[in-house]
Amino acid sequence: MTVSRREIMQMVAGGSAVAALGQLGLSSALAADTGSYRAMVGVFLFGGNDAWNMVAPTDSRYADYAKQRGTSLALAQSSLVPLTGTAFGLHASMSALKPVWDDGGLGVVLNTGTLFAPLTKALYTSRPDLRPINLMSHEDQQNQWQGMSMRATNKDGFMGRINDRSGSTSNLPPLISIAGSNLALIGDRTAPLILPSSGSIVRNGYNAASTDAAVKARQAALDVFADAASYGTITDLTGRGMSSAYAQAVQANAVVTATTSAVDKYFVNPTTGAALNSEISRQLLRAARMIEARNTLGHAKQTFFVSQGGYDTHTNQLASHNGLYADLANALAGFYNAMKALGLQDNVTAFTMSDFGRVYKGNASGGSDHAWGSNHLVVGGALANGKVHGRYPDVTFGGPEDASNDGRWIPSIATEEYVGAIAQWYGVSVADLPYVFPNWSTWNGGGRGPVPLFS
Repeated sequence: MTVSRREIMQMVAGGSAVAALGQLGLSSALAADTGSYRAMVGVFLFGGNDAWNMVAPTDSRYADYAKQRGTSLALAQSSLVPLTGTAFGLHASMSALKPVWDDGGLGVVLNTGTLFAPLTKALYTSRPDLRPINLMSHEDQQNQWQGMSMRATNKDGFMGRINDRSGSTSNLPPLISIAGSNLALIGDRTAPLILPSSGSIVRNGYNAASTDAAVKARQAALDVFADAASYGTITDLTGRGMSSAYAQAVQANAVVTATTSAVDKYFVNPTTGAALNSEISRQLLRAARMIEARNTLGHAKQTFFVSQGGYDTHTNQLASHNGLYADLANALAGFYNAMKALGLQDNVTAFTMSDFGRVYKGNASGGSDHAWGSNHLVVGGALANGKVHGRYPDVTFGGPEDASNDGRWIPSIATEEYVGAIAQWYGVSVADLPYVFPNWSTWNGGGRGPVPLFS
């Protein structure tokens, strides 16, 4: 049986807590990077973020917002943190991002989601073949956001495909996850480094100083297996992967466990000054440390995947959002300030993704159910200052933008138009964009194209 490299990577990545197998077999003939340093940081909000409360209108549209969302979900207009120069405000718990907005480091993209083709309400109703498959399903929509194929099985992801074409020759992969194995990270020829969000990378059960005969025998066997060229292609590939992963762990540990760093002090609560300890802040701090060490690691570009869970808010959403949004905003603000301290705010862009938006009309449990289009945040110094991109939907239930009758808005911006803009800024070539985004031709012409995020 012939086993592809991707299949081997998928098998190993699911069980490895260290690093995926590394960049085995990457051709040195791939084009070398000649541009300036860039990093993109995808922040996946798992569960389906109700971003209609993350970003809400503050002008005359607020009346319809409050009416349609109802008392169980609508935020008080006075509580919204104004995005100066626009007709929108952030959830009160995201006040840490107000200085980032004022500094020109925050952008908003409205009503974005998975689309196979541009859709009107009439086309949505009459042409089910033009809809993404399995809309409003957590797993399917997560895979479509990460894999960018809306009507086909996603077997790899856009970050992995970007990494395939990066041409990196460093020992440590420049594609780094601090949120475990995810589809976005799988490429055809390359694999990510997977870091824990805290602590060091360890080999389970390994103790070089052990005198126990059984432990020593097991470790000796692993060392032999790690140099297994005489046992066949698959064994050799796996063995070399293990050896590479061990070496990568040593190199990564030197960065993530260092006792001093220029970025740590920026990950603090802006009100109390206390060190941030949420999971999303730990992940972004690790990303910041890897960016700080970019030259030591030999990385001309870096791609990161981090995540925050808890967004499947079918009940008690207002209380849940208070904590989730505070943690997210504090972590993103700390990350932005750390990049400024490194002089890299123009070279690094972070952006949110999520399964889907949520129903505009609240349910009977003080929550909201699965829907479609949603709003997203982008953080970075290269952004066009003070911009809210896209169009806020007509919030009439059953109206021209509602896929149902309770506020499941049909996206007006496709994921490719949103993430593709960041990929272009990152340096993905025109020739490689169709490889990274399989449906790129649909969203790059005929009046459609990347969101103008950057100045």
